[in-house]
Amino acid sequence: MSENVWPRGPQPSRPTPPTASAPRRGSGWRWLIVAVVVIAVLFQLVGMWTEYLWFDSVGFTSVWTTTMGTRLGLFVVGAALTGGAVWSSLVIAHRSRPLLVPMTPGEVALQQYRTAIEPMRRLLTIGLVVLFALMGGAAAAGQWESLLLLLNRQPFGQTDPQFGLDIGFYVFTLPFLLFLVGFLTMVFVLALIAAAVGHYIYGGLQLPKRGPSTATAIVHISVLGALLALMRGASYWLDRYAQTARETSLLTGVDYTAANAVLPTKAILAIAALMCAALFLSAIWTKSWRLPILATALLIVLSVLVGSVYPAVIQAVRVTPSAKTLQAPYLANNIAATRAAFAVDDVKVIPYNADRATTKQLRTDSENMPSVRLMDPNVISPSFRQHEARQQYYVFPETLDVDRYSNLSRAGTGAQPGTAAGRTSGDVVVAVRELSLDGIPDANESWLKAHTVYTHGYGLVAAHGNQRTSNGDPVFIDTSAKGPLGEFEPRIYFGELSPSYSVVGAPEGAAPSEFDAPDDEGRGGQRQNTYGGIGGVPIGSFPRRVAYAMKYREPMFLLSNAVNSESRILDHRSPKERVQKVAPWLTLDGNTYPSVVDGRVQWIVDGYTTTARYPNSRLVDMQQVTSDSTTAASRTVQSSAGGRVNYIRNSVKATVDAYDGTVKLYAWDTEDPILKAWSSAFDGTVLPLSDIKGTLMRHLRYPQDLFKAQRQILSQYHVTDPGSFFDETDFWEVPKDPTHSSNSQPPYYQSLAMPDQDSASFSLSSLFIPFGGNSNLLRGYLAAEADAGSEDGVKGEGYGQLRLLELSRQSSVKAPGQVQQEIETSSERSQDESQPLALTQYIRNGEERLVRGNLLTLPVGDGLLYVEPLYLRASESSGSFPQNKQVVAVFGDKLAWAETLDAALAGLTGQAPPATGGTGGTGGTGGTGGTGGTGSAALRSALKDAQDAYAEGQAALRKGDFSGYDAAQKKLKAAIDRAVRAAPQGGSVKLSK
Repeated sequence: MSENVWPRGPQPSRPTPPTASAPRRGSGWRWLIVAVVVIAVLFQLVGMWTEYLWFDSVGFTSVWTTTMGTRLGLFVVGAALTGGAVWSSLVIAHRSRPLLVPMTPGEVALQQYRTAIEPMRRLLTIGLVVLFALMGGAAAAGQWESLLLLLNRQPFGQTDPQFGLDIGFYVFTLPFLLFLVGFLTMVFVLALIAAAVGHYIYGGLQLPKRGPSTATAIVHISVLGALLALMRGASYWLDRYAQTARETSLLTGVDYTAANAVLPTKAILAIAALMCAALFLSAIWTKSWRLPILATALLIVLSVLVGSVYPAVIQAVRVTPSAKTLQAPYLANNIAATRAAFAVDDVKVIPYNADRATTKQLRTDSENMPSVRLMDPNVISPSFRQHEARQQYYVFPETLDVDRYSNLSRAGTGAQPGTAAGRTSGDVVVAVRELSLDGIPDANESWLKAHTVYTHGYGLVAAHGNQRTSNGDPVFIDTSAKGPLGEFEPRIYFGELSPSYSVVGAPEGAAPSEFDAPDDEGRGGQRQNTYGGIGGVPIGSFPRRVAYAMKYREPMFLLSNAVNSESRILDHRSPKERVQKVAPWLTLDGNTYPSVVDGRVQWIVDGYTTTARYPNSRLVDMQQVTSDSTTAASRTVQSSAGGRVNYIRNSVKATVDAYDGTVKLYAWDTEDPILKAWSSAFDGTVLPLSDIKGTLMRHLRYPQDLFKAQRQILSQYHVTDPGSFFDETDFWEVPKDPTHSSNSQPPYYQSLAMPDQDSASFSLSSLFIPFGGNSNLLRGYLAAEADAGSEDGVKGEGYGQLRLLELSRQSSVKAPGQVQQEIETSSERSQDESQPLALTQYIRNGEERLVRGNLLTLPVGDGLLYVEPLYLRASESSGSFPQNKQVVAVFGDKLAWAETLDAALAGLTGQAPPATGGTGGTGGTGGTGGTGGTGSAALRSALKDAQDAYAEGQAALRKGDFSGYDAAQKKLKAAIDRAVRAAPQGGSVKLSK
């Protein structure tokens, strides 16, 4: 055996003759790499600065500083630990290398490798350390939320049944401890690998039978091995607590197998890991790896046998044959925890025998029945565009919103007190008129047009939810300063469909350059405007213009004179995006809606606090449970992106001002410990509940996504007996939407009175059918009181109360699918004299122009009343938009349809149809009362339409609008034809001029 001398310390280098004229190889690449790094760092700093400026513009700089400070601190600590561990292992291995390295013929290649890497050793070491430090720092920085929750943890005041620990330990403390153990395990693994490789390369670590390892190598590796074993033991111990969120096919949490097999074995494995750590340290004195290697092998075998095989055997042999009995107490824990975590533990269950319903009772109750919203917000968006868009560049979302306003007047006369036609409702369908660059020629090709001229939408449009015109169009509410909504700022600079960013503002006295709204008296038929709000980031200074030019990769920030000393940039303009940025700890509801509050259009956003660590509660996928036919059809109403959770609270109500983008967060569920923790972490960012004014309170409502999660839980967890729950014989599911798609039926906002309520209230409701069974039968009706409060600013006592009508298992009440099938195939004749054809013929005649509205369900007359508006889409020549032409009502085994719901209800109860028209209540036709003794409501409607068409034609003729006059004449002819058909035999039709 020969020996080779491994030189210690730096060796003198040989002098190199000067080569003045020869360029150094690779210098160009080095400078290119340096330039790329500098540019990347510069763009990163610019991004951070512009983000800070945005947070400063909305008054939430503390959120930026807290999150960035926490992330930076974790990054530094994580990078230092990871990089320091790898660096120390490599340095110790190099500095403790032996002077003489025994060589064998088989290690000649290794010696050559040692010689080859020596010139690059420092560079390789630095490269590896930096790489692992960046990886470790990034992994640690991603845990900023866990750290802030740990530092600001709050007690829940409730304990779990297995360990007796406060639930706050599982929500706030356990997640960071699990991360810390996992992170340190990674650090020690990297350090151990670096130490083993370094000592082996430098000759300090020898394979068995090839010579002794150095004392330093033995101590170094033994200590790292012991630390790694300690981390493994800590992981086993913490895994015991993590079993409370373990998911099985039966339940989430600790079950019989976990309690009697998994938890004891985890404790045994933790003790075994401690013993393994001691045996690693023993190698320091024994100078042998035999015991540590044997201990590691035994720990691996033990983890397989005790940690996996033994629980599987217990499950198969002990639990499966007697699962119903053995799992009962653990199912009881799961049921109680799930109902508490999803706030369904206080639901009022009301037995409801709807099979005994009679039309006599319906006739009695229909006189006091709340108004029914027949304007479907999922259907009438094209009608809003047709009547209220005004220009091709104004758009409305595909799905509109439902809001409430008080003191709204009826749209017509002739409504009688105490009748369906006389009822009014504060429920309205609303949308803001937003601007779309797609409707402006060449806007997307012109930076000036897209970002400095067309900057905002204009106005809010509202229509009565339970009224329609004689043509079946929405009855729009006057939103001018003289209207019932009062005067408000109409400009929409922040909305769901706003452009990505706009540059606004100009020096005092400068000519306005922003397009404001069409105006016949304005220059070029339009009115100009200059933004005067406080929203956005000022970019008048040169450094800021450079920063935003770099951020958006747009040189026009520097070149265009449209960017001036008073300019501001409006970006991050979506209401949800703005709330998410200032409150990144919130999960946001998929639907935001606009309301007029104190003279401004405010977007209202519901925010949730969630966790997946609530012990023993069922885990659900928020995106899955909140998906329905509405989210599938709309890009402005989306499913929640909260991932898998087993606890949820609507803890925050947020508002975003549509004019200046101001964001306000209000504490809503003030008892929620997670909200308390985040409010402590971001002190002063969440305003108290008492700051909500009454003018805002009356527009707040129960959020849809929370309700969807609760109905998903109640589809199973309405069963509270563990034995019945185990049998799964009474589980429910949400029915498919029979009118729109194969997706789940969405919940509906509507005014209704549950059997235990004396009066109707604004509610959110949904239905249940048997799970996987007969989808034609109904099993449950769930409603939540959705009215948050009144104008006095006090949160309503009944807000959020869940009521569940539980139908008898022997009940034969029809589900939406069967009701829709009966509607499609019914041969029932219309209640209107003007249209006595059968419903099947009406549907067939409608062909592809027929649009089915929401199939609403109301508990009325000791039964369930189904109401569905039917729309006909206008012909392509006159614009494609739906008009509500008929209403179908189904009660028990009876079906009736007519032009109004009043007439349809009369058909159900055997009464005569209403004699007078009207636009109020449940779908009047917009008549003007009597028509001089002329026959039916259809005749009066036709005469009214003819008069309107005549007036429209005369107005168009006076303006020289011949195309408008021609369209009005066509409407006039069609109205006269309808009037002739509706007139009694021998009667006459007279038009007033």
